[in-house]
Parts: sequence; C-alpha cells; structure tokens
Amino acid sequence: MGINKTLQTTGFGGLPDVTEHSNIRRTLSRQNSISNSDSGGEIASIQKSKGFGSAMTGGVVVGSDIAGIALETKSPTSLATEAAATAGGSGKAKGKTTRKARNSSGAAHKTRRGSWMVALTLVSAICLLAIAATLAYQHFLMSPSRNSHAQRLRIVRRILREVPLVDGHNNFAWNVRKYAHSSLELVHLSHDLDHKSMWARPTWAQTDMERLKQGLVGVQRPYELKTILFIFFCFGFHCRSAYVPCEAQGLDAVQLALEQIDIVRRLSDMYARDTVLATSSQEIVATHRRGLLASLIGIEGGHTIGSSLGVLRSFYSLGARYLSLTHRCDVSWAGSSASPLEQGLSPFGKAIVREMNRLGMMIDLSHSSDATARDVLQVTRAPVIFSHSAARQLCNSTRNVPDDILRLVAENGGLIMLSFDPEDVACGRQARLQDVIEHIKYVRAIAGIQHIGLGAGYDGIEMPPMGLEDVSKYPELLAALLEDHNWSEEDVAMLAGRNFLRIMETVETVRDYWKRAAIQPIEQTEPQPKTQCTYMSS
Repeated sequence: MGINKTLQTTGFGGLPDVTEHSNIRRTLSRQNSISNSDSGGEIASIQKSKGFGSAMTGGVVVGSDIAGIALETKSPTSLATEAAATAGGSGKAKGKTTRKARNSSGAAHKTRRGSWMVALTLVSAICLLAIAATLAYQHFLMSPSRNSHAQRLRIVRRILREVPLVDGHNNFAWNVRKYAHSSLELVHLSHDLDHKSMWARPTWAQTDMERLKQGLVGVQRPYELKTILFIFFCFGFHCRSAYVPCEAQGLDAVQLALEQIDIVRRLSDMYARDTVLATSSQEIVATHRRGLLASLIGIEGGHTIGSSLGVLRSFYSLGARYLSLTHRCDVSWAGSSASPLEQGLSPFGKAIVREMNRLGMMIDLSHSSDATARDVLQVTRAPVIFSHSAARQLCNSTRNVPDDILRLVAENGGLIMLSFDPEDVACGRQARLQDVIEHIKYVRAIAGIQHIGLGAGYDGIEMPPMGLEDVSKYPELLAALLEDHNWSEEDVAMLAGRNFLRIMETVETVRDYWKRAAIQPIEQTEPQPKTQCTYMSS
C-alpha cells in the first residue's frame, strides 16, 4: 500500500523522488529518536521509583529492627523508671531543647550547603581551565602549522590517508588503444610512460603507476573509450574513461566502447597488486583502506550506447558507473555544448535519464548543451556530475558551466569536478596552477564547498598547467589551497574526494529505493534510420 502511494508522486509518470525518500527517512529517524527518548525516560523513572521505595522500606525495616533490639535489651524496671523521668520533666525545658536542636541542625545544613557550593564552583572552574588548556594545546602545538609549503604538504598527505583522492576524468585507455593498438604487452604502467615512446606521445603521457602513487591518487578514471570510460585509481581513486570519437557514431561506436572496457578490465587484472576495479562507493572506501588504487569505469559520449537502453544496461553490468550524455557531437536524443544548435533532451533522452536513475548510474553533463543540462536537472531524481568542466564566467569554453546551472547543480545536490585543461581554465593560453585555483574558488563561491571536486583530464591535455604537469601534482594543488585561511582541512577533504563519495552513495540510495519500490526497466526505443550497417532497425 505504501509503495502504491509513493508511485502516485509526480515526475517520470509517478516515479518516486529521492528527496521524498530522504524526508521519509529523516521523519522515521526523528520518530525513532523520540520513541527511544521516551522509553529511556520511562525506564529511568521506574528505576528511580524502585530505588526510592527500596530505600524507604529499608529505612523502616532497619528502624524497626533497632527498636526491637532496644526493647529486648532493657528490663521492665528500667523501662518504668525512664517513663517516670520523662513524664516528670518540664514541658518548657523540652521545648527549648527541641528549638535549640532545630536551630543547630539548620545552621549545620547551611554550612554544609555553602561548602558544597564552593567546592562545586572550584571543580567547575578547574574543568573549564582544563578544557581551555586542551583546546589551546591542540590548536597551537598539536595542529600542524600551515606557514610553509612543506608543512602544508604534510597536512595534505594526512588528509589523503583518510579520504580517497578522486579524479573524475583521465584518457589513459584511449591512448593505449591509439598508440599501442590495445597491445598491453607494450604498456608498462609501473614505469614512467615518458620513456615508452614506442607507443605513447611524450606530451600526452601524464599517467603511470609511480606518478599516481606520488600524487596520492585514490580514485581515477584513466582509461577513456572516447565515448569515455572512467577509471578511478584509488590511493584515493582514479576514474578511467572509456572514450569513443564522435566519428564512430552510427558505425562501430558500441564495439569501440566495449573494447575500451576490455582494456580497463585487463589492465586492472595485470596490476591486481596495486589496483581494484570498483563498482560501488563501499568498494572504493574498502580499497582505499587497503592502500590500493580503486578504478571506476565511466563512459564518455552517449553515442556509444547506439540509442539502446539494452546496451546502456549491458555497460552497467560490465562495471560502467557513469555516462557522459554527449561529447563534441549531438546525439539524436540530446544536444552537445559544441553544437551551434541549442538542443535539449528528447522523450527518449528523458527515458535514458530515468533508466540511469534506476540502475544507479551517475549522469555526467560535461560536454552537454545548456538546454540538455537544464532538462536533465529538471527530471533526474539523483544528483548529477560535471566530470571535467570549469566556470564559464572566467573562461568562455563550451565545456564550462554558467552561473545559473552551477546554482541548479547545487540545488540538485550534484558536483562540478574542475578541469585542468588550458582550454577550460585559461581560455587556450598556457595555464598555471593558479588558474585552476581561481576556477575552484569561483565555483565554490557560486555552488558551495559541498559541490566541487577534481576532474583534471590527464592524458587528454597536450599542455597541462605549469605546476600540474602530471598525476603526481595533486598534492601541490591541495597544499596551495591551504595557503588561504578560508580553506580548512575539511574543505580540502571534501574537494579531494569526500564530495564525490557522497554523490555516489546518494545515486546508489536512489537505485536501492527504486528497487524496493519494484520500478521495472523500460523498453522504449529511439527510431533509427536503416542503413547498410544495420541488420534491422529499432
């Protein structure tokens, strides 16, 4: 009955909303808290009353016993004598004695109460001084100084031992295909790839295992199927992107995407001592605790699914955990930011968003048109990401995000992962580390600290920023941010990876909620023209 009621909510034909789900959970949590609190109060009252009754009863019993003992030890003669002496006493003397005893008792009580108040005041003062001394010690002596670059780097290393470093975009897998023709025997990821000119262009070789470790990377996506496949290498975490060029649209795009996924999975097997192919936020955290790199697969370019929800589901089954809806070309159901047309989502595009919500697959809006981004943010029930974008207000790149959409992403609970590409952060000029920092600070000012992350785009950047030449340089960026007193250690931790993990967990929560609500996959199709390359049309 509860499920049927939930399915009557608006949007997606009555599909449940994660916001409503969160409210329900918070309400239940509050009710449980109130219930537990009331129960605890009742139990305490019962125990108190039981204790008070026992004490009273004990007093009566003990008093009766004492009286009994006194009566038994005294003879009848002595009892009669005492009674006569009492009867013959003066009533006035008796009254004076009683008043004197009462006055003496009251004075003693006041003295004792005054002593307790003094003692309590002293104890409180001592406690407050101890707390103040502890806080001062932690602040001035235990907390590392941030005055020098070396000290800030030590702080960054400590943060990244606790929080996986997540990079949302890396094109390593596409380079393996393009320059090594997918022959992994030519790839030596454990060495510096700059010295492997047999397959890699030196200017594009910015990723290898040693530099990933130097960069304290925890989650990265270094394999792109240009349709893009993201892997997160987790020392933190590295996102390997499966990228497929737009030129393959309508031809062999699906095949190329599958082959890129195959490269990612084989690389993970080859370096099983260092990496783990993760498929959930829990696996990322567990891998990080083991001191390994977590790889997460993502796909860049909606043309790789061939306008088929069945292919989308198959990619998810193979481990892909996000999809960039477009690349540098429109698809029939969504517009690209590189297109002169301002095309948004078609009905089939909305069906894809719905199916990704159901699967628990993150929606990536980098390369999407503004119209597509706004349409997605209106219909999605889960947070979205921009895997490698920056602020359009600072640099008018098509991949960058305008202020109004930055605010919409914050309302959605989503994430903007900052690109290092000079096209995005320096408008095509030679970029510097400071250019990246300016974009990070700007996006934070508009969207908030909880909605920013890192999406460098290494192995797809021909001229990386000075100071951020390869994947070993992430700590330099984070240490530079700590120079600003407005950036706390917690802020750096959120930027480095904590925000991404929160987004991924929320997407998984939507998936689990829809599964409990028995939301079924749909079989909607997008009409495709029949060509010589197709056996049958959709």
